[in-house]
Amino acid sequence: MTQDGELDSLVRKRIRGLRTARGWSLDELAARCYLSPSTLSRIETGHRRIALDQLAPIARALGSTIDQLVEPVGDEDVVIRPHHDTVRGRTTWILSNGSGPQGVSVAKFRLTSEELPRTADELRIHPGRDWFTVLSGVVALRLGERTVLVEAGEAAEFSTMIPHAFVAHGGPAEFLCIFDHDGDRSHLHPTP
Repeated sequence: MTQDGELDSLVRKRIRGLRTARGWSLDELAARCYLSPSTLSRIETGHRRIALDQLAPIARALGSTIDQLVEPVGDEDVVIRPHHDTVRGRTTWILSNGSGPQGVSVAKFRLTSEELPRTADELRIHPGRDWFTVLSGVVALRLGERTVLVEAGEAAEFSTMIPHAFVAHGGPAEFLCIFDHDGDRSHLHPTP
């Protein structure tokens, strides 16, 4: 089977799988994407090629995107490996591959460094907001001139226009963080 044939088969399986997962008949999905039930049936069974002008409304009706329907399958996306930064005393797991819904990214951090930035120049600042919840330990959140301690089971949300940094307090700490696009660029993919 050619690569195009494998992708075509995968897209058909995804369309059928998403339709049946929602409990929709061919008629219900066809009505939602403005295709005839017979056309949709032929697309799902491989008796008709999928045209781009058909794929877009099908994806939209299924609450998906064309990108998600044609996304390649690979085992490399299954295991999330940590990125160790011994200089900064942190390990990062980027949990969302690419942008998540509404342009947000999710990451897990393990902090071992307890050294707060000494100067405002060492703090990050960018447009947007950051959110995090502490899984274990205590995170010291430096916001401008003040330090806020956030304990396991607690969460924090703040404007990232305030100079900020995260460090462990009293031992290692782990937390999940949600970043908007600007936070993703600043914290997960910083420029050197």
